[in-house]
Amino acid sequence: MRLKLAAIAAGLAIAGASVQAQTITLKVHHFLGPQTIQHTKMLGDWCANIERDSNKRLNCQIFPAMQLGGAPPQLFDQAKDGVADVVWTVAGYSAGRFPRSEIFELPFMMTNAAATSRAAWDFVQKHAQDEFKDVKLLAIHVHGPGNIFTKDKPITSLNDFKGMKLRAPTRLTNRMLGLLGASPVGMPVPQVPEALSKGVIDGAVIPYEVAPGLRVHELTKFVAEPDRSVEALYTTVFLVPMNKAKYDSLPADLKAVVDKNSGREFSAFLGATQEGNDVPGREAFVKTAGYTINQIPRAELDRWRKAIEPLYAEFTADMDKRGFDGKALVSSARELVKQYTK
Repeated sequence: MRLKLAAIAAGLAIAGASVQAQTITLKVHHFLGPQTIQHTKMLGDWCANIERDSNKRLNCQIFPAMQLGGAPPQLFDQAKDGVADVVWTVAGYSAGRFPRSEIFELPFMMTNAAATSRAAWDFVQKHAQDEFKDVKLLAIHVHGPGNIFTKDKPITSLNDFKGMKLRAPTRLTNRMLGLLGASPVGMPVPQVPEALSKGVIDGAVIPYEVAPGLRVHELTKFVAEPDRSVEALYTTVFLVPMNKAKYDSLPADLKAVVDKNSGREFSAFLGATQEGNDVPGREAFVKTAGYTINQIPRAELDRWRKAIEPLYAEFTADMDKRGFDGKALVSSARELVKQYTK
């Protein structure tokens, strides 16, 4: 009997060890292509890191270009509902769903992507955790300073915006373009090439890093590049949510691996990596014959800043209506950006 009991106990121990050692594969989903830096470096490095830190008990299968189905605006819900375990998406694709977290999309808020991404993480921990109560938030970050690419007419001054149909990624950037005098057209970035080629839009606001992959250097002739010594004209907030049930199902040591590879510094890595790719992205435009890069000086940007002042008033009023102190939120965001900017 003792031998039988010992054998049963040994069998249970072996079975338990087998379960403990079982490899768990996370389904990671995003809307860009497999050659993009988001796929190969940003998400790719994260997956490599969790595999290393878990002794290969955690790994990923990354699905680019919406291969798991759906459209980019559905990505957050795919993480929430378990269609995917982890996604990379734009907060503003779900317009108004993360109103406080979108604060870093206000014009002239961002200094650099690493600092602003760190600030965004801290801001969410302090002011907006409830916006992500249905998921495990792994990171929140921004891209590098945005530019305005146009097909037939350059933008060199405030007056040039009038009548131009310009694509924007989010509600705040749409409103910014409207205040500048343009006709804003909201759409996810994968739709930009077709919209440009068919004349649905006259131009688009995007950072340099993603533009060559969208053939923007082939589909447009001009770019308005705001003075880089000034805070960015605009940026976009990105999210990396994880399915909460999937995270909760992990054993404690694997949760610790996910936690180690999440948070402020992961957010900064994503932002810095994306902004770093602006350099080769810009080079594609420099090398395109006949392409014109118009650098917008500080004095002209001051005119733009004045034109979009109502957006700040609208944002703070909206926050006040939601029961938050809008001015205090803007002040907190600015202070956090300043704290991390070197």
